[in-house]
Amino acid sequence: MDRRFTQVEFGSHKVEVIEGGYYDRFRMNTNLDEVARDPAVGNIDFFRRIPKHRVESRVGPIWAPNFYYRTSSVQVLMLAPLERLRAALPAPLEPLHALPGYGLVALTFFSYAVCDNDPYDEVSVAVVIRRPGARGSHLVELLDSMRRRSFFAHVLALPVSTEIARVRGVYGYQLPKWLAAITVDLGAGVKAGISSLDGRPDLALSAPLPVLHSAVPQSQMGTSTMVHVVDGQWHQTSVQTNTLSFAQRILPRKVKLVRSGGPLSQLLDGLGVSTIVRFDVVKDAQVVLNLPTRLTAFD
Repeated sequence: MDRRFTQVEFGSHKVEVIEGGYYDRFRMNTNLDEVARDPAVGNIDFFRRIPKHRVESRVGPIWAPNFYYRTSSVQVLMLAPLERLRAALPAPLEPLHALPGYGLVALTFFSYAVCDNDPYDEVSVAVVIRRPGARGSHLVELLDSMRRRSFFAHVLALPVSTEIARVRGVYGYQLPKWLAAITVDLGAGVKAGISSLDGRPDLALSAPLPVLHSAVPQSQMGTSTMVHVVDGQWHQTSVQTNTLSFAQRILPRKVKLVRSGGPLSQLLDGLGVSTIVRFDVVKDAQVVLNLPTRLTAFD
């Protein structure tokens, strides 16, 4: 089906969005009763307990947080030498130690089928870091993070597939976003990839689809916190995930990651990533993206 587009204003920027899509209709102030009637969405009780507010941001007043009603993702968590990770992180961030001499890099492919700013895909390369202000054993912190499903990370790259997602991320959050062609397919098998807009391949991930497990809504909650600089000051941006259908494999077999020399391939090469220690497939999840808040732990 051919989509028609219309131009909207986001701060001082004019952006093409889907005519009649969620962003065009709601401008982030979504009517959840209308969303609930969308057959592509499913149950949205999770979002009804999280009120939106009109808040000031870098681009003027906006409605927040941002709701992602139907999402899927594929992630590989890989070992990388600590000296490479330290060189890639701005001070005072510190990589979380996983094994002697090694930290963790997460490569994640996201597909947002239904969300406040219309469907798009995204790829993240992030270094898992110590919680700001944390002291003591890295191992204890890592085990506690796994138990609570709560991790802190510094994002090094975050390409997206639509202009509204790029503009919002760059100017609203100061995140390293650019436009790219991205695919995420969780059909008979797992296939995900990213290419430059001129068609040159960058990364391709493939694996058999593991057996998926269904979760009772809000029983598999997780929080990822991005730590990044906004206008010269440290901020943190929390992402809450309500996972509904998922699979996880430790030291997985038959997961193939092909690097073809694009920007993300070069980034992973520079970080020295090696062994895949964990493989996560999320077939269905609901996500809440909050606005950045000031981080005082480094003051």
